[in-house]
Amino acid sequence: MKTALTLAARGLGQVAPNPAVGCVIVREDGEGPRIVGRGWTQPGGRPHAETEALGRARELAKGATAYVSLEPCSHRGKTGPCAEALLDAGIARVVGAVADPNPEVAGRGFAMLQEKGVEVVENVCAAEARHLNAGFFLAMSENRPLVTLKIASSLDGRTATHDGHSQWITGERARARGHLLRATHDAIMVGSATAIVDDPELTCRLPGLGARSPIRIVADGRLRLPLTSKLVRDAMKVPLWLLTLPGGDANRRKAFEECGAVLIDVEPGEDGVMSMRNALAALSEIGVTRLLVEGGARLAASLMRDRLVDRIEWFQAPKLIGGDGYPAIAGLGVKHLDGAPVFELRDVVQLGEDSLARYARGV
Repeated sequence: MKTALTLAARGLGQVAPNPAVGCVIVREDGEGPRIVGRGWTQPGGRPHAETEALGRARELAKGATAYVSLEPCSHRGKTGPCAEALLDAGIARVVGAVADPNPEVAGRGFAMLQEKGVEVVENVCAAEARHLNAGFFLAMSENRPLVTLKIASSLDGRTATHDGHSQWITGERARARGHLLRATHDAIMVGSATAIVDDPELTCRLPGLGARSPIRIVADGRLRLPLTSKLVRDAMKVPLWLLTLPGGDANRRKAFEECGAVLIDVEPGEDGVMSMRNALAALSEIGVTRLLVEGGARLAASLMRDRLVDRIEWFQAPKLIGGDGYPAIAGLGVKHLDGAPVFELRDVVQLGEDSLARYARGV
């Protein structure tokens, strides 16, 4: 199952709105167990992991065990049910990590297999499987994507000096790891101020992974982004979505659309400002399951206040900028410590002189 989960991770950022699934087919013979087929969900969500693994195992799948990181699907969509494919191949035993939260499956895949005499074992490495596909589970339970907040700061949590100088706070290895994060998310989002000041490309520029650049999203309620920005200039090549308030200037909206940008209207909250909860719901409806947020401080604070950040990837350089620098997160309005957002440290990675602390949402 650990191998199946490792294979599944290859699909992260490439398979939305589908989950990233891995499948390993193991056959017992005179020399002991051996893997005869491996598969993972392919870009675009098809073919599924089970189909890929069965295609590699061929006739050796008969009587074998399939280890699958998510319950095999039981409904007929663009392709036939994976549970049916496993039955047709003669699989004798299926070991599943976790049940599929999709209401169209939700235990039916396991039941279909058991009804036909296949031995089914559930909940093997279930926690790891849920963590891997947290975006898919959140889409089903909360109608929003997984939100990962990426921060690159000094030791005292500053992202730039008082006059706005920020390149480069972290070193080359940390920046490369940040690009890898982009490759494993469906979309990357920044606020309009960050997009205007930094004029970023928001692409994955690791060798060989250029094709895995995520959808670029700018939260821009008033459409302030310059039409001359890098994001707009290459919108025909790498998708650009603008989250904006309804009823903006018609000519400006048309200009963005003619440049290749997609405008998504987001209803405001009670304060008249774009609601991040509504924004995430809109992205989930389109099929985004994993969203990386890279700035700025006000956007991060807005998501934090609404308890919408699930993970934090915090890169820190061994530097101090001081209180007159720009903070990584704007004011949260926390009056008492018991009202502060809580995150649990999962691990720390050393990247040259810099460090990466990885957090997940706590209680």
